[in-house]
Amino acid sequence: MARFFVSPSQIKDEYIIIEGDDVKHISKVLRLKIGDKITISDGQGTDYECIIKNMEKIITVEIISKDNSTTEAQSKITLFQSLTKSDKMDYIIQKAVELGVYKIVPVSTERTIVKIENEKKEHSKIIRWNKISEAAAKQSQRGIIPKVEPIISLVDAFKKAQEMDLKFIAYENEKNNSLKSYLTNCASKSIAVFIGPEGGFGENEISLAKEHDIIPVTLGRRILRTETAGLVVLSIMMYEMGEM
Repeated sequence: MARFFVSPSQIKDEYIIIEGDDVKHISKVLRLKIGDKITISDGQGTDYECIIKNMEKIITVEIISKDNSTTEAQSKITLFQSLTKSDKMDYIIQKAVELGVYKIVPVSTERTIVKIENEKKEHSKIIRWNKISEAAAKQSQRGIIPKVEPIISLVDAFKKAQEMDLKFIAYENEKNNSLKSYLTNCASKSIAVFIGPEGGFGENEISLAKEHDIIPVTLGRRILRTETAGLVVLSIMMYEMGEM
């Protein structure tokens, strides 16, 4: 069943109003008609099963039933992803949302190759990335749209992660700490995952991470690309926590 997101203000007692680009998608792309059923999410974890009642410049759907979304992980995982080339970043965001990430924070690091020249370009990228997140959330039947936040420095990212229960940083030179050992019987409600850029994290960045109680972990004997590493970590986490 087709899924769409609306803001809570569009949800009334017995019906929901759909407007904007979704109207065209429903009528012109999916070619749905009055009487067809769709799923509406408020983006906060509640799903509504609805039936289309009116189709004009806006679409009105009648609420048949509502329930809590069953597709959200119990633990909220925030991916602190070092900036990478545009197409790779698009891919990471799309797949991370499909895998169940709660939030994505783009991070500028010591070895980051991509540089955002001005605030206007950064704002444009954030809007684009959030649209990719929304499309992936629809496709994967998510109950929320994971937010892609503004770009921040690694130092600020470490500070931001302090509020989270469990904090990891993937590091190719780590020999002892495995991700699995920390996830067995994990009951943490919030988890931070740090993934480095194409050149990896520098030793001074790892030292700073340790000062912020962020645990370096190995992802195995092979070196993974930045666009692979985060998705591998998310997959392992979801599996170990019984989400897959």
